Amino acid sequence: MKEFGYERPAHPTDALAMIAGVAGARFLGGGTNLVDLMKLGVETPAVLIDVTALPYDFVTDDADGGLRVGSGTRNSDLAAHLAVRRRYPALAQAVLAGASGQLRNMATVGGNLLQRTRCPYFQDVTKPCNKRVPDSGCPARDGEHHNLAILGGSDLCIATNPSDMAVALAAFDAVVFVEEPAGPRAVPIADFYRLPADEPQRETTLEPGALITAVALPALPWAANSRYRKARERASYSFAIGSVAVALDVADGMVRDVRIALGAVAPIPWRAYRAEQSLRGQPATEVAFREAADAELEWAQPLRDNRYKVPLVRNLMVRTLIELVQAS
Repeated sequence: MKEFGYERPAHPTDALAMIAGVAGARFLGGGTNLVDLMKLGVETPAVLIDVTALPYDFVTDDADGGLRVGSGTRNSDLAAHLAVRRRYPALAQAVLAGASGQLRNMATVGGNLLQRTRCPYFQDVTKPCNKRVPDSGCPARDGEHHNLAILGGSDLCIATNPSDMAVALAAFDAVVFVEEPAGPRAVPIADFYRLPADEPQRETTLEPGALITAVALPALPWAANSRYRKARERASYSFAIGSVAVALDVADGMVRDVRIALGAVAPIPWRAYRAEQSLRGQPATEVAFREAADAELEWAQPLRDNRYKVPLVRNLMVRTLIELVQAS
């Protein structure tokens, strides 16, 4: 690991001034992703600016009936918060599915949102990678890609976003609040992440030096009927090979409204808008659920070794919807 400086500001203004004044500076939350990448030589920041002393560790009610979560809130505290568990259970389930207890005790909400979209080639500095070194190539397309993207990838990158939390936040239309050099900004999570297209090195729409301060969960009473389901290759903590966050509003056997987001299938948390549109106003039946899943996955472009994700995600979606109908 290369030498680096370390700062721990006590005020947000100081943090923003520090990162603006030092080339190669990076904000540090729990460090559960950034420090790992530093050990691999993928990330080489000149200075780490520790933001854990800033006043962003909170979960509070918003005036509109939603929740506001500070970016410095530890993942374990978020998952244990009673309001989250009651009003947005899929979010608590996603956080608990995301890592070991030790990692959840360290990781922060803001850091989780900014963990790098990655694949084995991105983490190996001896291999080419368009995310690490633009225009160097993407060996994953012909190489190891069994857990990479089937939706939203490009010729330059098929890495997947690893966050479980972000999948649930996408389903709930969360809004991310940031401080940027140009001033504060509220970014709907649908606009927060970028597909790789021809610039896979750019993963979010944030300006350089941006600091996430909070995430807002809009009021959604029927989000209490929500669930997060994750498939993985081992029973202990690991990244998903497919996941789904669903919130379902059913009355008299009909789908009044629904939110669906998919994980481990794209470079971003993938909002299943086509499936949602297919379901609204339809009978809450397995047949309708399968048709909705097929409508979403019609656009999948699997490669040689990740074709299994299409039926896997279809079954995850259908099973979760059925369970929510039974629970409602």
